[in-house]
Amino acid sequence: MYVILTTKPGQFRTEISDGVVPVESYDYFFYGNKRAQFTIAELVRDDARITIVEDEPPQITNSVPSKLFEKFDTREEALRELNTLTHYGSMDIVLKPV
Repeated sequence: MYVILTTKPGQFRTEISDGVVPVESYDYFFYGNKRAQFTIAELVRDDARITIVEDEPPQITNSVPSKLFEKFDTREEALRELNTLTHYGSMDIVLKPV
């Protein structure tokens, strides 16, 4: 199973935890400005948790069960969903592989 993890610079970052293996990452540019980084990750354990850390003090950390994330059977399905979520009409949006 695969999930899409998000990091938004200046707001929060998603950290790789036990049972989660990053497969590929993309920087998301909206009209030339980097707004986020998305990582497609494989869940190798059913009980894996995703760690999300706020960037601003006091840098609150949340450990979220992976069962709360939308899951995809294949990496390709996750990438299709990421493209659907990040593109709209003719807006200047780029997903650049990292």
